[in-house]
Amino acid sequence: MFENLSDRLSHSLKAITGKARLTENNIKDTLREVRKALLEADVALPVVKAFVEQVRQRALGQEVSKALNPGQQFLKIVEGELIAVMGQANAALDLAVKPPAVILMAGLQGAGKTTSVAKLARYLKEREKKKVLVVSADVYRPAAIQQLETLAGEVGAEFFPSSADQQPVVIATAAIEQARRSHADVVIVDTAGRLHIDEQLMAEIQGLHAAVTPAETLFVIDAMIGQDAVNTAKAFDAALPLTGVILTKADGDARGGAALSVRHVTGKPIKFLGVGEKVEALEPFHPDRIASRILGMGDIMSLIEEAEQKIDQQKARRLVSKVQKGKRFDLNDLKEQLQQMQNMGGMTAMLEKLPGMGNMAQMAEQANMGKQFKQMEAIINSMTPAERRNPDLLNGSRKRRIIQGSGTQIQDLNRLLKQHKQMAKMMKKMKGGGMARMMRGMGGMMGGGGGMPPGGGFPGGGLPPGMR
Repeated sequence: MFENLSDRLSHSLKAITGKARLTENNIKDTLREVRKALLEADVALPVVKAFVEQVRQRALGQEVSKALNPGQQFLKIVEGELIAVMGQANAALDLAVKPPAVILMAGLQGAGKTTSVAKLARYLKEREKKKVLVVSADVYRPAAIQQLETLAGEVGAEFFPSSADQQPVVIATAAIEQARRSHADVVIVDTAGRLHIDEQLMAEIQGLHAAVTPAETLFVIDAMIGQDAVNTAKAFDAALPLTGVILTKADGDARGGAALSVRHVTGKPIKFLGVGEKVEALEPFHPDRIASRILGMGDIMSLIEEAEQKIDQQKARRLVSKVQKGKRFDLNDLKEQLQQMQNMGGMTAMLEKLPGMGNMAQMAEQANMGKQFKQMEAIINSMTPAERRNPDLLNGSRKRRIIQGSGTQIQDLNRLLKQHKQMAKMMKKMKGGGMARMMRGMGGMMGGGGGMPPGGGFPGGGLPPGMR
């Protein structure tokens, strides 16, 4: 979502980061470029004006004139102001009320409310260990209730049935009563949306809010709505005591302006980002990490958290133990590593979160790494268990059988075997204390830790095919 904004800002700020002194004249051009970049990203004009003025005042103030490197200090100011616009820190859900805590979801039709209800139910169930009940009070959209029932089954949340001939307030109060009986911790109420803001919609949702007194009232907004985000946010903020925002479709080609505008306009924090259609594609919104990514500084914390949640720790420990005992790194291990990387969103998603690796992420995307990884997996799947354990068995006829079974070419198979051999060689060096020695050596090269993992980030080492 922030790709274009990131490119423009990085380009604009490059000219000034090397300056020994900052003056009104040499920051004027940079600020003009920053203003244009923000406007092109669909950030609301009042937000752009306030942001640029704040950066200008701080850049010409005492904190820069006394700095050892004013150019880099300017970049830090821009980062600080981006964080301030989006909210200083992640705002968690406040569910510290007598159970069941009610979460009311509001927003226009098509913003992704129903999907967000399921994503949030899954998030609360898995991360917060809550028992969640979901209910649809949308009696206008024919498929809304069935859609939520299907999604509830997928995420393992309790579903309260409703029908189109019931009143929304009756549905919601009955669901809360059921939640008390079944000892649910949280009730998430999906509400009706419209294609535009109208009095009937606002009156209905205000009545619903009064009836259920929610602990959280979340405004769901489509990141691709652009400049209109401001008007929509203002209307809902005036009608309801909002407590936070969920920004959906942040994985699309939206320009990112909504994220920078909504917080400023409503004064309410963005609590979550919807980053895909799958039910697990919901991330807590961290303004500092997003600002860091916009300015091409990476996002190590999110990468670590993602690894903790999505990497199979048992498999990872098994591989480390195998390597340390000096056992052979076989093609089954390589397949597991490819699958772990796919779980993390693929090579491009990982590189984007590493500091200074934005260009490498683009190269990975252009080289169509995702397709190549799937191809490698298909080749390994076409082998027998014995061939996976010992690739030396592969003779001409076996290779022909494998490429026919996987629908690939002989050069694809040979490239995979070469890649595996390089990785196996590296794994051999890590036997015993070799891994610790290698990490210490890298720590020395990187100036005391940090930087990329051994092998350029590809599990097991070595650059992935197509990027050499």
